[in-house]
Amino acid sequence: MSLSVQALRQCWFLAGPTAVGKSATSLELAKRLNAEIVSMDSMAIYRGMDIGTAKPSAAEQALAPHHLIDVVSPHEEFSVADYVDQCRVVVAEILGRGRTPLFVGGTGLYLRSLLRGVFSGPEADWPLREELERQREANGNEWLHGQLAAVDKVTATRLHPNDTRRVIRAIEVYRVTGQPLSKLHGESARSPDDQPACAVWLEPPREWLHQRINRRVDLMMDEGLLEETQRLLSADPAPARTARQALGYREVIDHLEGRRSLKDAVEQIKTGTRQFAKRQHTWFRGLSECRSVKLDGSETTDLRAERILAGAKL
Repeated sequence: MSLSVQALRQCWFLAGPTAVGKSATSLELAKRLNAEIVSMDSMAIYRGMDIGTAKPSAAEQALAPHHLIDVVSPHEEFSVADYVDQCRVVVAEILGRGRTPLFVGGTGLYLRSLLRGVFSGPEADWPLREELERQREANGNEWLHGQLAAVDKVTATRLHPNDTRRVIRAIEVYRVTGQPLSKLHGESARSPDDQPACAVWLEPPREWLHQRINRRVDLMMDEGLLEETQRLLSADPAPARTARQALGYREVIDHLEGRRSLKDAVEQIKTGTRQFAKRQHTWFRGLSECRSVKLDGSETTDLRAERILAGAKL
């Protein structure tokens, strides 16, 4: 399950770690390409989760059509297969208008699934999942993550220990099939003739990115992340586990439910986001279809767009 070869050849992809400046760059590219932007962010699909996901603002969305933002409510689940299904429809509509689909975001699993297809895997083994969940509760998230690392280091590198839903699924796939999830996923790139018009990821200096991340988290708190999270928790129905585990929200929820101070929550968001950015680099480096555009942090948005266009297969 993936985009058709014909559609993929006409798509552009702009990936990169959180806080690198993808939104501003995408708007400049959209203007030059006559493009419509398709979000490639697994948390931006949730309505009401705006500040913590750094969604494009209303003003930014007014500058170019945006798709696959605010798709479902936080109490609903939304799989990778659901995402790719919706992408097929959206891409067909954009191409039908004579415009260019421009995918923008930092969710590596979404990017790889669009480029190489979705691995559906074996059906859920609920007794096994429940047993793994009991073991996690007894031994902790780090222990569970270690169980995955012992059988699938590649997938363990890509998943945070707190992403317990995906960690359990990866262990489940290994125990049911006898093969690591990383091997069963579409690990091989398509032939050169079947790849997108352009796929790049922005690769910034580490210290520059860390400073950007720290400032962004502080700004999110100033803009009301605490209050936004309170509204989500008070909703009926309440957010499901996937939404509750989103980076930024889970730390604030820990504070609101008395498990950590607000200061500790903010520092943990910064630390977790820096760690997440490192895992994003791992995802993007592992996709041969994607070309790295190295940054030094001083580039204007115009210059970034020009460098991307210069290296594209126009």
